[in-house]
Amino acid sequence: MTNLAYRYEDERPTEMLDGVIYMMASPGLKHIRVSENIVQIFRKYFKGKRCDVFGDPAKVFLTDDDRVVPDVTVVRDKDKIKKDGVYGAPDLIVEILSPSTSKRDKTYKKSLYERCGVKEYWIVGVEGFEIEAYWLVDGKYQLNNIYTLLPDWAKRDMTEERIAEYPTQFKTSLFDDLIIDLEEVFEDVRGE
Repeated sequence: MTNLAYRYEDERPTEMLDGVIYMMASPGLKHIRVSENIVQIFRKYFKGKRCDVFGDPAKVFLTDDDRVVPDVTVVRDKDKIKKDGVYGAPDLIVEILSPSTSKRDKTYKKSLYERCGVKEYWIVGVEGFEIEAYWLVDGKYQLNNIYTLLPDWAKRDMTEERIAEYPTQFKTSLFDDLIIDLEEVFEDVRGE
């Protein structure tokens, strides 16, 4: 009898970074939940619009030596979407940090996305309930802000002014009327 759980592990998606193949780590449940929440925020916003959003394991082909599988991919130009993935730079890529990928997400991938013209890049920390949002300005990423959802226990001894220093809502550089609320992003994750 074949154990399907082991068989699935052999079929995990891979990424190619600078010509080197990397096996994708199996994400934890918090990681999966946050990814699904972000996809749902964009999916609801895109209803009736000519944009699309994909969660993992959608492939993004950026260069001959770089094929990535971001946690969330937002594409406004549907001509980039082919049968087996997205070809060319999406408008927004979200990577959710995990111990095995965080270094690559913060270094090589960030540089790759910048070089390839991804207009916005989010690095999401599930344990810290935070999003680092980078916007592409004149071909270089600039940190727009780090948005943090503080736990209730941390806010107990803080003044209202101090709490206000941690914005929990923001707009993307892509859509003027879309507000990203960290309560929605981390919904059903904070208590786990």
